[in-house]
Amino acid sequence: MTDRRAEIAANLAKVEERIAAACAAAGRKREEVTLIVVTKTYPASDVRILSGLGVRHVAENRDQDAAPKAVECADLPLSWHFVGQLQTNKVRSVVGYADLVQSVDRSKLVEALSKEAVRAGREVGCLLQVALDAGASGRGERGGVAPGGIEELADLVAGSPGLRLDGLMTVAPLTGEYAGRQRAAFGRLMDLSTGLRRAHPAANMVSAGMSADLEEAVAAGATHVRVGTAVLGVRPRLG
Repeated sequence: MTDRRAEIAANLAKVEERIAAACAAAGRKREEVTLIVVTKTYPASDVRILSGLGVRHVAENRDQDAAPKAVECADLPLSWHFVGQLQTNKVRSVVGYADLVQSVDRSKLVEALSKEAVRAGREVGCLLQVALDAGASGRGERGGVAPGGIEELADLVAGSPGLRLDGLMTVAPLTGEYAGRQRAAFGRLMDLSTGLRRAHPAANMVSAGMSADLEEAVAAGATHVRVGTAVLGVRPRLG
């Protein structure tokens, strides 16, 4: 076993222990929570190691990094999640490899994703990114749709060919009433998910929680957690 493989294996085991403990504390089964390892800034060799260790879901946030990595790892049994802010001019590339886009937050993006999914003959899963810090503009500091815009956007995704409405995603906000209150933020997301599922019962995925706050997300009811640093280490500095 190489040093890097041993390092990742040890980190992954610790994260698995954290998720299992959080599930036990919340009275949930471990299989109710899916780990997505955020591989942004890390090389394809790390993705290959993760796959060998049993990881099945990886996430990226920059198409220019993700696209070549996905090609290099195309032989692996992985689901690729796109979690970053997505510009419409990158949609064609992203649809080429992403099984699920977690950052859907505006109608123009939905229309572009639908067009490219149909062109590529693919079905792309979509999570609506919810901005719990949305201000008067209706958008959050790091993108996302305001809670009041979920219903309209969800209906648009559900009615768009090539797309599948899978649920909601959020990032714990740094400003506003939920700043520093991750448990409350994730609880609010779960309430919004309950509302969404009344109209769209199959949209039951809730993506929340990262390396520092995955326990709060699991306690609130998240179905997926997005963990990078705790598995792969401190990110390399981008030049």
